[in-house]
Amino acid sequence: MTGKRALISVWDKEGIVPFAEALVENNWEIISTGGTFRLLEESGIPCRQVSEITGFPEILDGRVKTLHPMIHGGLLAVRENKDHCEQLEKNRITPIDMVVVNLYPFENVSSGPDAAEEDVIEMIDIGGPSMIRSAAKNFKDVLVLCRPSQYDEILPFITEQKDIPFEIRKNFAAEVFQRTSAYDAAIAHYLQNSDLPHEIVINGVKSQDLRYGENPHQKAGVYRLNTKDASSLVNADVLWGKPLSYNNLMDAEACLSLTYSFQESLCTIMKHSNPCGVGIHEKPEMAYQRALATDPISAFGGIVGFNRVIEKEAAKELSTAFVEVLIAPDYTAEALEILKKKKNLRIIRVPLEDYGRFKYMEYRSIRGGLLVQEMDDYIVSPDELKIVTRKEVNDHEVKNLLFAWNVVKSVKSNAIVLADETGTVGIGAGQMSRVDSVRFAIEKAQQAGLNIKNCVLASDAFFPFRDSIDEIHQLGVKAVIQPGGSIRDKEVIEACDEHGIAMVFTGIRHFRH
Repeated sequence: MTGKRALISVWDKEGIVPFAEALVENNWEIISTGGTFRLLEESGIPCRQVSEITGFPEILDGRVKTLHPMIHGGLLAVRENKDHCEQLEKNRITPIDMVVVNLYPFENVSSGPDAAEEDVIEMIDIGGPSMIRSAAKNFKDVLVLCRPSQYDEILPFITEQKDIPFEIRKNFAAEVFQRTSAYDAAIAHYLQNSDLPHEIVINGVKSQDLRYGENPHQKAGVYRLNTKDASSLVNADVLWGKPLSYNNLMDAEACLSLTYSFQESLCTIMKHSNPCGVGIHEKPEMAYQRALATDPISAFGGIVGFNRVIEKEAAKELSTAFVEVLIAPDYTAEALEILKKKKNLRIIRVPLEDYGRFKYMEYRSIRGGLLVQEMDDYIVSPDELKIVTRKEVNDHEVKNLLFAWNVVKSVKSNAIVLADETGTVGIGAGQMSRVDSVRFAIEKAQQAGLNIKNCVLASDAFFPFRDSIDEIHQLGVKAVIQPGGSIRDKEVIEACDEHGIAMVFTGIRHFRH
């Protein structure tokens, strides 16, 4: 592999100087552009500017420098094709055997909260994608490297002057098209004015392989979207414990979404993507106790989330229970010392500051396609509530109703939540009929020894019949919140009036399947 030519033009210059030095030491000629050329020259590495090869200067503030037949002819010529070789010779084009290019950081710049549009547009790389695509198309003859971590894989072949194996060339070419596809998707997403465009590309980079998916026979992995969202699980700090499983991550995401959507200090205990309990208290340890009281049996081995810093007192409380995963914005040193004594506990730090800043779509697979929708993060305000019964609601009841309403959207449908000012009292999830969810919520509250009297009830969708109201009237439930919209709304309202229960409509449904 002696006497060959490499074109190097990189934005991320990590590791490029020692890699270029190794190339020169093994008789490679280097051509380069702009800042990369200056860095190599300052580092004492001999190289030639692309403009010297093309005979044409860089123009338009560097927007045009490598888009030239002298470059792309050298990349795309098939070495075994006699006509190609004759055309190269006729046009005095020297083949290029390696391309080392990484792209302008469009994703990083465009995701900045204060990024100006003109700055983002300048980060749309044109020459870089063109060069690596040309090289990747001709991967049998041209080796293409599009990320710094590939240098170490290639260096042994360079230093030992061995041919690069075909499979490596092919895999690197595949990475190029994955990278340019993701890059173009990020640009399209930035420019488009629709959340549901004609075509979609999910732009993610694998952050880790998981041991398996929901079950041991299913392969699984975690992919990070190109976002700086610190308030997300894929960017979270795992402070203690073994890696999270697929099921851990599913439950942890549900826990995070519910817990961080509240302003008041609270604790959520999640199991199988359903809340076992949600407790409200300024002191996290008390919030945990209140959440645990809703369903202490189901909470065993659950995911616990807080939206306040965990201190020593909360850590002591948590150390007495079996918790799979713990999520909080931060932990004191004393708290971590206590919690790390539990070897099977995973401790995750997820900052609060970014939560809700980034907008996401939700993707679900069906055979042969995808379902895409906006995430359900709608928060109903007191002004949106419509009182539909003779009995009205006071400010205290409105506060409890809105709390129950914001919890119910995180419960699998059909969903019912009983709550008071301290948190949830009973939760009915995933039943095939709404009245069964009501009965299940009541049963869980009674099993836990909690008082239903003076509670409020939230239903994620309308009541199709009055039977649910008849179930709760003797228990002392004071008020009900639901979307409304049933053809039997009048019948349900009449049942509330008969039993002296207040009811408010939101006009918003919260199915969660």
